[in-house]
Amino acid sequence: MSNHLRFIRPALSLSVMMLFVAQVAFGQSPANGEPIIRLNQVGFYPDAPKTAIVLKSDGGPFSVQTLSKKIVFTGTLTKSIKPNFAGNVTWIADFSAFHAPGKYVVFVPGVGSSYPFDIKRSVHKAVATATIKAYYFMRASLPLDGKYAGKWARAEGHPDTAVLIHASSATDKRPEGMKISSPRGWYDAGDYNKYIVNSGISTSTLLSLYEDFPGYMKTIKLNIPESGNGIPDILNEILWNLRWMLTMQDPNDGGVYHKLTNAAFDKFEMPDKETATRYVVQKGTAATLDFAAVMAQASRIFRKFPKELPGLADSCLKSAKSAWGWAVKNPDIAYNQDAMNQKFSPKITTGAYGDRNFNDEFIWAASELSVTTKQAQYLKAVNLMPDTNMPVPSWGQVRLLGYYTLIKNGTSFGANEPGELQELKKRLIFFADDLISGANETAYKTVMDKSTRNFHWGSNSDAANQGVALIQAYKLSNDPKYLIYALDNLDYILGRNGTGYSYVTGYGSKTPMHPHHRPSASDGIVDPVPGLLVGGPNSGMQDGVKVSSKVPDEAYIDDERAYAANEIAINWNAPMAYLANAIEALQDKLKSAKKNQ
Repeated sequence: MSNHLRFIRPALSLSVMMLFVAQVAFGQSPANGEPIIRLNQVGFYPDAPKTAIVLKSDGGPFSVQTLSKKIVFTGTLTKSIKPNFAGNVTWIADFSAFHAPGKYVVFVPGVGSSYPFDIKRSVHKAVATATIKAYYFMRASLPLDGKYAGKWARAEGHPDTAVLIHASSATDKRPEGMKISSPRGWYDAGDYNKYIVNSGISTSTLLSLYEDFPGYMKTIKLNIPESGNGIPDILNEILWNLRWMLTMQDPNDGGVYHKLTNAAFDKFEMPDKETATRYVVQKGTAATLDFAAVMAQASRIFRKFPKELPGLADSCLKSAKSAWGWAVKNPDIAYNQDAMNQKFSPKITTGAYGDRNFNDEFIWAASELSVTTKQAQYLKAVNLMPDTNMPVPSWGQVRLLGYYTLIKNGTSFGANEPGELQELKKRLIFFADDLISGANETAYKTVMDKSTRNFHWGSNSDAANQGVALIQAYKLSNDPKYLIYALDNLDYILGRNGTGYSYVTGYGSKTPMHPHHRPSASDGIVDPVPGLLVGGPNSGMQDGVKVSSKVPDEAYIDDERAYAANEIAINWNAPMAYLANAIEALQDKLKSAKKNQ
């Protein structure tokens, strides 16, 4: 979470110029280079649904063509039931009946051609893997070697072996100014700080990806320094952040520091150039409960690797229980940065991740601890269902993470099954049905396009988290209709949307080239670090950078200054990684899937 920029890269890069040439070559020359045909720019599975959206047309025929313009499929455009948020109807090109692998374009007479795309098995494997590999590029306290990082190799940044106890977190045993060692971890977003609250949901989502699809995730090779050590690469990457999180707990009382940070945001320079003093800042209830949840979840997963990681599972569970105990004794300590800065110095002006309601954090932590320990005491200590809501997860609203854990691990309780479990299962299905209801009528035929409320700061994370919820509903019900709508939201992220961007750096024909990400802006490499999901449409313009449109799903700009629309963040990449990899793992289940019309 950052909001400081020193310079921006020249607006027209070589890659952008090449993209314009490609548009002309394929028949697209709309105003401002905007593609009129919107689709998943990565591609489609042979036996899964395939949809393209045409913005301007009078209906009529369309075709699928090879790159040499050979027609291999023809169809007729159909009109969208509802207009888009700009008030215009769209036209749908459905070519689901075409199955032949290859590289193609969709062509509409009088309009032109789409970007090229693939039809093949495992079509999303590269982008799915890249969204996890992106975390390697976000590592602190490690030089990125060219063997693993390619042209994005860089020097080590922020060793964090001499971090100061900030006045807000001082105790008798750890006084102000005391140095502690807190290395490793992932840089949070476009900035170089490390935040427990945001690390919590990010790490848990990746742990859940492995927990839900262990067989598939064991096949994913990331080419990271730990590869080949007998531990799946996704878990190796998670360990880099998990080991940092463990250093953020005060061993004397179990409380967890809210963040490790500079006093102010770093300049837009490479991480090794930044040497400002770093602090651990104020313990809080949200950070401590998020930590407890992650450590409890990690304990049951890493317990399966006793030889490779001796004692780690026990250490994680011990830390989780200690954190829970601190939170029970301190149930309402909010991180209020403004109030803190009135009492202590230096003032801290980096990302706050402030939260004032901890019911959801208690539910999440209790759920993870109850599943890992098989002890009912944790769930009995919370109001598991305070209302009927099933809120899409975010760093400030983590209740559903707890529900996911209880539902998918329900059989492990045996005779001690929580009384609320069956109701939670019904609510998850009701929530999923509510998500997909009417989605097929929207202009882009996705869940994401049902409401303007979806388009806010980090809107792309909502698209991904909606997809995760639908995957959870599929796993519970075995009804493949939920997979189709999850795939639609993946299509949305990869180009079937109001801007025509594929929002993941490096994957697609029109991708963000100027994300608000310090290394990508400062490394002298034209291409940004790959596999990063940008925040997406947000008309709030909290950064003061004017977006291209006030229409909610078009309110995006590819500008390094635009942290409200174009920053990257670990909590956005995590659900994207889950969604793309889950769809890959379940691709054969899409064959029989049908939508509710």
